[in-house]
Parts: sequence; C-alpha cells; structure tokens
Amino acid sequence: MARYKPIDTGPRFLAVDLERQLLPGSFEHALHHLIDHEIDLSGFDARYRNDRTGAAAYPPGMLLKVVLFAYSQGIVSSRAIERACREHVTFIALSGDSAPHFTTIAAFVSSLAVEIAPLFAQVLYLCDRQGLIGRQMFAIDGVKLPSNAAKQKSGTRADFARQAGKLEAAARTMLARHREEDCRAIEPDPAVKSVQRIERLMRDAAQIRRWLAANPDDRRGSKGSIRKSNRTDNESAKMATDKGVVQGYCAVAAVDAQHQIIVEAQAWGTGSEQALLLPVIEAIEPLLTDGSLITADAGYHSEANLKVLAERRIAALIADTGMRGRDERFKDRARYKALPDPLYDKAHSKKTARHYRPDDFSYDPEAGTCLCPAGKSLYRNGANCLHNGFVAVKFQGALRDCVPCSHRNRCLRTPEKTKTRQVCFFRGKASGTPPSYTEIMRRAIDSPQGRALYGRRFATVEPVFANLRHNKGLDRFTLRGRKKVDAQWKLFCMVHNIEKLAHHGFAT
Repeated sequence: MARYKPIDTGPRFLAVDLERQLLPGSFEHALHHLIDHEIDLSGFDARYRNDRTGAAAYPPGMLLKVVLFAYSQGIVSSRAIERACREHVTFIALSGDSAPHFTTIAAFVSSLAVEIAPLFAQVLYLCDRQGLIGRQMFAIDGVKLPSNAAKQKSGTRADFARQAGKLEAAARTMLARHREEDCRAIEPDPAVKSVQRIERLMRDAAQIRRWLAANPDDRRGSKGSIRKSNRTDNESAKMATDKGVVQGYCAVAAVDAQHQIIVEAQAWGTGSEQALLLPVIEAIEPLLTDGSLITADAGYHSEANLKVLAERRIAALIADTGMRGRDERFKDRARYKALPDPLYDKAHSKKTARHYRPDDFSYDPEAGTCLCPAGKSLYRNGANCLHNGFVAVKFQGALRDCVPCSHRNRCLRTPEKTKTRQVCFFRGKASGTPPSYTEIMRRAIDSPQGRALYGRRFATVEPVFANLRHNKGLDRFTLRGRKKVDAQWKLFCMVHNIEKLAHHGFAT
C-alpha cells in the first residue's frame, strides 16, 4: 500500500519575510511600490497635530494600501478588512502586521474627499508616463448604484409633513383610547406593547419634524422642478434601472480607448445622465488633442450638450435614442434581450392614450382634407405654418360639429373651456432652416466611419464596468453623502488603473 507524507495545515510559528510575500508582477507588489516610491502623501500630514503630544498615528500610506488591496479583492466592509489584516498574509505584509482597528479604516475611507482627487491624478500621471493613455478616443458611460440610503424615506417636504401628521394623529388616537380605559371601574391589564408603539410613533414623528426644520427648502432640479429629498442621505436620488428603482448615485467614468485607463471618475446624486456629460468633459479637457474623439451613449444626448460641444470644437459621437433602430447591425437585438426578472421588474404596463392623437385623425395630404374620429370634416386654417423650423398644415373643427359632439371628453383636454379641436400635421423642415445639432450628429454617427468609430465605444468602456462590478464586487456604495461616495468611486477606479500598471510591467 502506498505511503505518503502527512500534510498538516495547522497553525505554525514561522519566520516570514513579509515584503517577499508581495510577488513581483502582482497587483499588491505594484501597489506597494507605487505608494512607497511614486505617490506623494504629504497632503495627509495636515490631518495630524501629534508631532510633540499625542499618540502616533497609522501611516496613511499603509491604510491606503490595505483599502485598495481590499477593494481589489471585493472586500468593502471595514470589519472584514480588519479581520483580513489579522489573518491574511498579503494584508499582513501590506500593513506591516499592524492590524488597524475597523473604526480607523472606516474613518480613513470616509474622510478622503479632499485627498482623493490628487491621488487619482498621480496614478493617472504614472499611467501616462508608462504610455497607457492614447488620447485618440474617450468613451463616457455611467452606472446607477444603490447607496447607504433608505428608499422608503424619500419624498418632498410636503410628503414628509403629511407623514409626520399621520404619525402624530395615530399616537393621539391611541392615547385617547388609553385614557378611556383608565376611566373605567375595572383596571385593565397594562398594555405594554401599545405604550411602546405610541412612543415609537411619537419618536418617528419628532424625527421627521427635526429633519424638516433642518432642511427648510425643497430640492430643485436643473429646470426648477421639485425633486424628492431623502432623510437618510439627501444628496442621493431615486433612479430607475433595469432592476427597478434604486436610491443611490450615478457613477460616471471616462475611459481611454488605448488601454482602457479611467481618466476621470465622478459620482452624482442624479438620474439624469444628460447633466453629467459636460462636467466630465471639462475634467478631461486638458487631455484632449486635435485628434481626440468623445463617445457616449444615448443617455447623454441632448441638443444643449451637442451645442456646447460644437461651440468648443470638441469632436464627439453621441448616439440618439433611434440610433440602434437605424443601424442594421442591431436588427436582431431583441433576440438577445434578457427577460425581466419578476422579482425586480417594476415596469408599468403600457397605457392607452386618454385623448385622441393626430394619428387618430384621417388626413389626406393630396386632397388636403381631414376627418376627425367622429367622422366630421375639419377645415384647414393654415397650409404652410412654421413651428420650430418645421412646415405644418393645421386643421380646426367647426363649432356646429364640436360643441354637440359626444367625443368631446376624449378629443379635448379641457372640454369645459375649449370649444373646438385643432390638429397639426408636419411636412418636414422648412427650406433655408439650418440643421439642428441633433441632425448633424445623426448624420455623423450614421456614416460608415461614424459607425465604425462608435462601435469601438462598447469594447472600450463596457469591460471596465464589468471588471469593477463583477470582478471587484461593486454592487453598491457603502457611504453617505456625494463627496464620500465620489471618493469611494475614485478608489475603485484607482484599483482598476493600478491593475493596468501591474499588467504592463510596472515596478517589476
């Protein structure tokens, strides 16, 4: 019978050279060399005033190594990072066997709002020095991720005031019922649970009242409309995703096409990606050259954005919502579309129009006639009307037909004020009208060269988000407040860039 040497994996007291556990060519070796020899950490010195008195602090470089390596392994929890610093040999080597407490790690990560931008810029400079930034094409995209905020605590100030009123009314009702019970001859059993519930209702109502007092103004959108606030994290936003509505932030990244280096990373508490395009382009403008091209998907498309890009002479290819419908390469895209998850699908069923639309009217352009859904003829009151640069034909119903018509409620939005229905049919742009920026962009992106260039956007930015979300396990932000979330998003993007440095032989 064969005999084998026993393999014992139990605890050992071994003499270990910690630095030699960081193997050349690995991410942790590149991270260790970068923090110790390339990154200027003097900006952290202003945090401490312990040169003469007070205990010695943990070196910021050590904490940065531990956090970045933990994020590269999909470990985000500060408690899990503390445990790894005690048990995992690579963490022990990076921390010098110092085992910082989880509160120290959490406080360090949540206070990086000021120092994170210079750190990100220094890593980006090293990537440029290694020749990893080509500056030929930059792809901009974003992902909406939940954060450490309760979706149930979202609403306007009016919603919160009504909620507080309901809680107070419920507490008053329960108190009145208790007083009635107390007045009876027979002493009832003490309702401990009811008393606790009253206290909880009053406590929740008082919490809402305090929030309303501390936040006297509603949040306003870019167009002045009222946006929903959140009592847990008022800088986060409700955003619609393919998995339903999340309360969180939109993380945006600009990626260079040559080696997929993230050149800019920002996190914003808004679901409108159109408002995020220009801040990202302004941040990467120093990297742009005469031959640089900006690409982005339809979420960043708007006439205002295209106008600004044209005025700044920045070459860009930004898709519109109908781009894939015009491109024959996407004609079979519905075949590969995943079915919605019934546990997360929050889409509402399509609703039929409440009022008649122009398509419900029978229009004969050759004869110049129009019939309403009730079968009545409308008279033409304009043959060459201009509306936003488009030529249109207008029709209007007669009083004798519209006033007694039984279709008024479906034909008119305000039948009590409006007497007759008007309908307009467009015939195209007016001659001499300059093309809009959207039309110019549509022609550029539909050209053979535009389609070939825009096709590179998918291979540039999508693998980056796949690496961060799948390989690094970034499924949510664990902090509150835009500055803290922005710092955490930049930390993850720094991990991606340092990985690129390591894969291209940095510090070997």
